[in-house]
Amino acid sequence: MGPYSSEKLILVTREPNGIATVTINRPGSLNSLTRPMMIDLAHAFKALGKDDSVQVIILSGSGRTFCSGVDLTAAEQIFKGDVKDPESDPIFQMEQCPKPIIGAINGFAITAGFEISLACDILVAAKGTKFLDTHARFGIFPSWGLSQKLPRIIGPHKAREVSLAAMPLTAEEAEKLGFVNYVVEESELLKKARQLAVAIMKNNQDMVIRYKSVINDGFKLDLHHGLALEKERAHKYYNGMTKEQFKKMQEFIAGRSSKKASSKL
Repeated sequence: MGPYSSEKLILVTREPNGIATVTINRPGSLNSLTRPMMIDLAHAFKALGKDDSVQVIILSGSGRTFCSGVDLTAAEQIFKGDVKDPESDPIFQMEQCPKPIIGAINGFAITAGFEISLACDILVAAKGTKFLDTHARFGIFPSWGLSQKLPRIIGPHKAREVSLAAMPLTAEEAEKLGFVNYVVEESELLKKARQLAVAIMKNNQDMVIRYKSVINDGFKLDLHHGLALEKERAHKYYNGMTKEQFKKMQEFIAGRSSKKASSKL
């Protein structure tokens, strides 16, 4: 996982049930990211992605804010020349991580925090949470995908308002626009994230990983090429299945059907 600071500003825990949690833990500075924190965050997702005991990852922030962006007191160290290094880029590592990532967002997700939210697969936000893009306000050029991802999710006109005018996007608005999956009371935030994690873990984990991959890879393409990608991977998947695997699939489906029938009696 790499050396962590003595303050443990990025906390990583693994549970026996397959859930791992990553917590940005600098609440006194509203979880603003230093360069070492960014590297630790990148290393954490890379390691969890390779860990066979981990099935779902929950990302959250300590205290009253998810992440207030990068620590601008060290702006030159953070920005200059570092955006090209994938090993220390947490967004790149999140996007490469095969395991589903559930973001539990509270308070504010500002600039880098906004971008980290966009790299999650599913988002749960506490009521009153605000997503804020301050790139234009402070003269910071986006390099973690916010300028390209946000318009594709909430539409270009709303994205321009959020980014060019630095207008906050509330969790409630984000839910209506399809960016946030659920808005809940802050006391229910992690509980809801865990419920979603458990629901994911009930399914075939090999297919969960494959499904996440085809959704995310297809999202980068137009519909025509996305459909072709799905077809190509489906053919490869089924052609690689053995008779025993088909038999297990049929047995699983039959077992589910019999359970549903008995529950109705």
